[in-house]
Amino acid sequence: MAARSDVVVIGAGAAGMMCALRAGQRGRSVVVLDHARAPGEKIRISGGGRCNFTNIHTSPKSFLSGNPHFCKSALARFTAQDFIAMVERHKIAWHEKTLGQLFCDVSAKDIIRMLLDEMRAAAVELRLGAQVEAIERSAGEFVIRTESGAITARSLVIATGGKSIPKMGATGFAYRIAEQFGLPLVEPRPGLVPLTLDPVLLERLAPLSGIAVPAEIRHGRTSFREALLFTHRGLSGPAILQISSYWREGDDIALVIEPDVDFLSVLKSARQHNGRQAVQTVLGEHLPKRLAQYIAEAHGFAGHLADMSDKVLAKVVAAIQSWAIRPAGSEGYRTAEVTLGGIDTAALDQKTMQAKDVPGLYFIGECVDVTGWLGGYNFQWAWSSGYAAGEAV
Repeated sequence: MAARSDVVVIGAGAAGMMCALRAGQRGRSVVVLDHARAPGEKIRISGGGRCNFTNIHTSPKSFLSGNPHFCKSALARFTAQDFIAMVERHKIAWHEKTLGQLFCDVSAKDIIRMLLDEMRAAAVELRLGAQVEAIERSAGEFVIRTESGAITARSLVIATGGKSIPKMGATGFAYRIAEQFGLPLVEPRPGLVPLTLDPVLLERLAPLSGIAVPAEIRHGRTSFREALLFTHRGLSGPAILQISSYWREGDDIALVIEPDVDFLSVLKSARQHNGRQAVQTVLGEHLPKRLAQYIAEAHGFAGHLADMSDKVLAKVVAAIQSWAIRPAGSEGYRTAEVTLGGIDTAALDQKTMQAKDVPGLYFIGECVDVTGWLGGYNFQWAWSSGYAAGEAV
């Protein structure tokens, strides 16, 4: 005889635990299943171990989706301020970093502990190391079969995330369940991920490996200003991770190094006051020395500034601030922070996250085709979508 519960949530990550605790607070009997041995593993490793748990600038424009309006309802019903209030109720110290990013002062484990405490207070049952073997639907209910037995529930919530960081146990489970019940998928792909370069370009840029500089990275009409890091595989840093969600194979990106520096004025002034200087000497006052040397040598900017026309100086500036690069690919799910694409939002109710054609079946968090920018936005989507489903199950 199968055990019974009002709600079964598969996935003890950010979205799953939020959904479970909210459903429990509403008096539902809730069981959370996860194949991992510990809950919230992605929370634990996030933000360098301090969990960038939300962003105060969260708004629908900070998310990518086939339907940019889909996320509006959930984000409005459980906001960044709502999550901050929960954090403060649990007396978790936090601080704001750049661009509205909020982090725990001490440890990401404080957020996990908070969610577990809220689940416990709402009488939610958490079963770890629980491998789901099959899911069936009969007479309007779901039968979830695990190694230790079956559970029957009227509401089933899938909160198993995407494919990013497989070493943390990420799988395509949510997509398989969606396909089983006839929900369409937007092709998943790695997001917020370092970009790789072809071997020839990589060899040329090898002297720059390890250099980090402020930059604006552009792709079409989209641009991000944050740090750029040259690596032994290609390009990384926050600005690259951000643009990677928009970039597609075969596209160029533009690097604008030190976007706040007017290099043309700098070079003209140096030419006027000390024309015997070399270009790389002047550039080295505003750029890492190795990068300044690379720019000068790669483009043949040799000789004294006094001998260089305005046209040549403009070419120097273009080499720094209109640098077009065509990445070969990305580092893939191994290092991707999120998965783009996923369950097509056209198949879900935006207020409840329920599958329109399968009553009682819900998808929340990263497995849905809603992906935030770097900087706490994806956690906020997890909290918001989880809360929305928790209000409905």
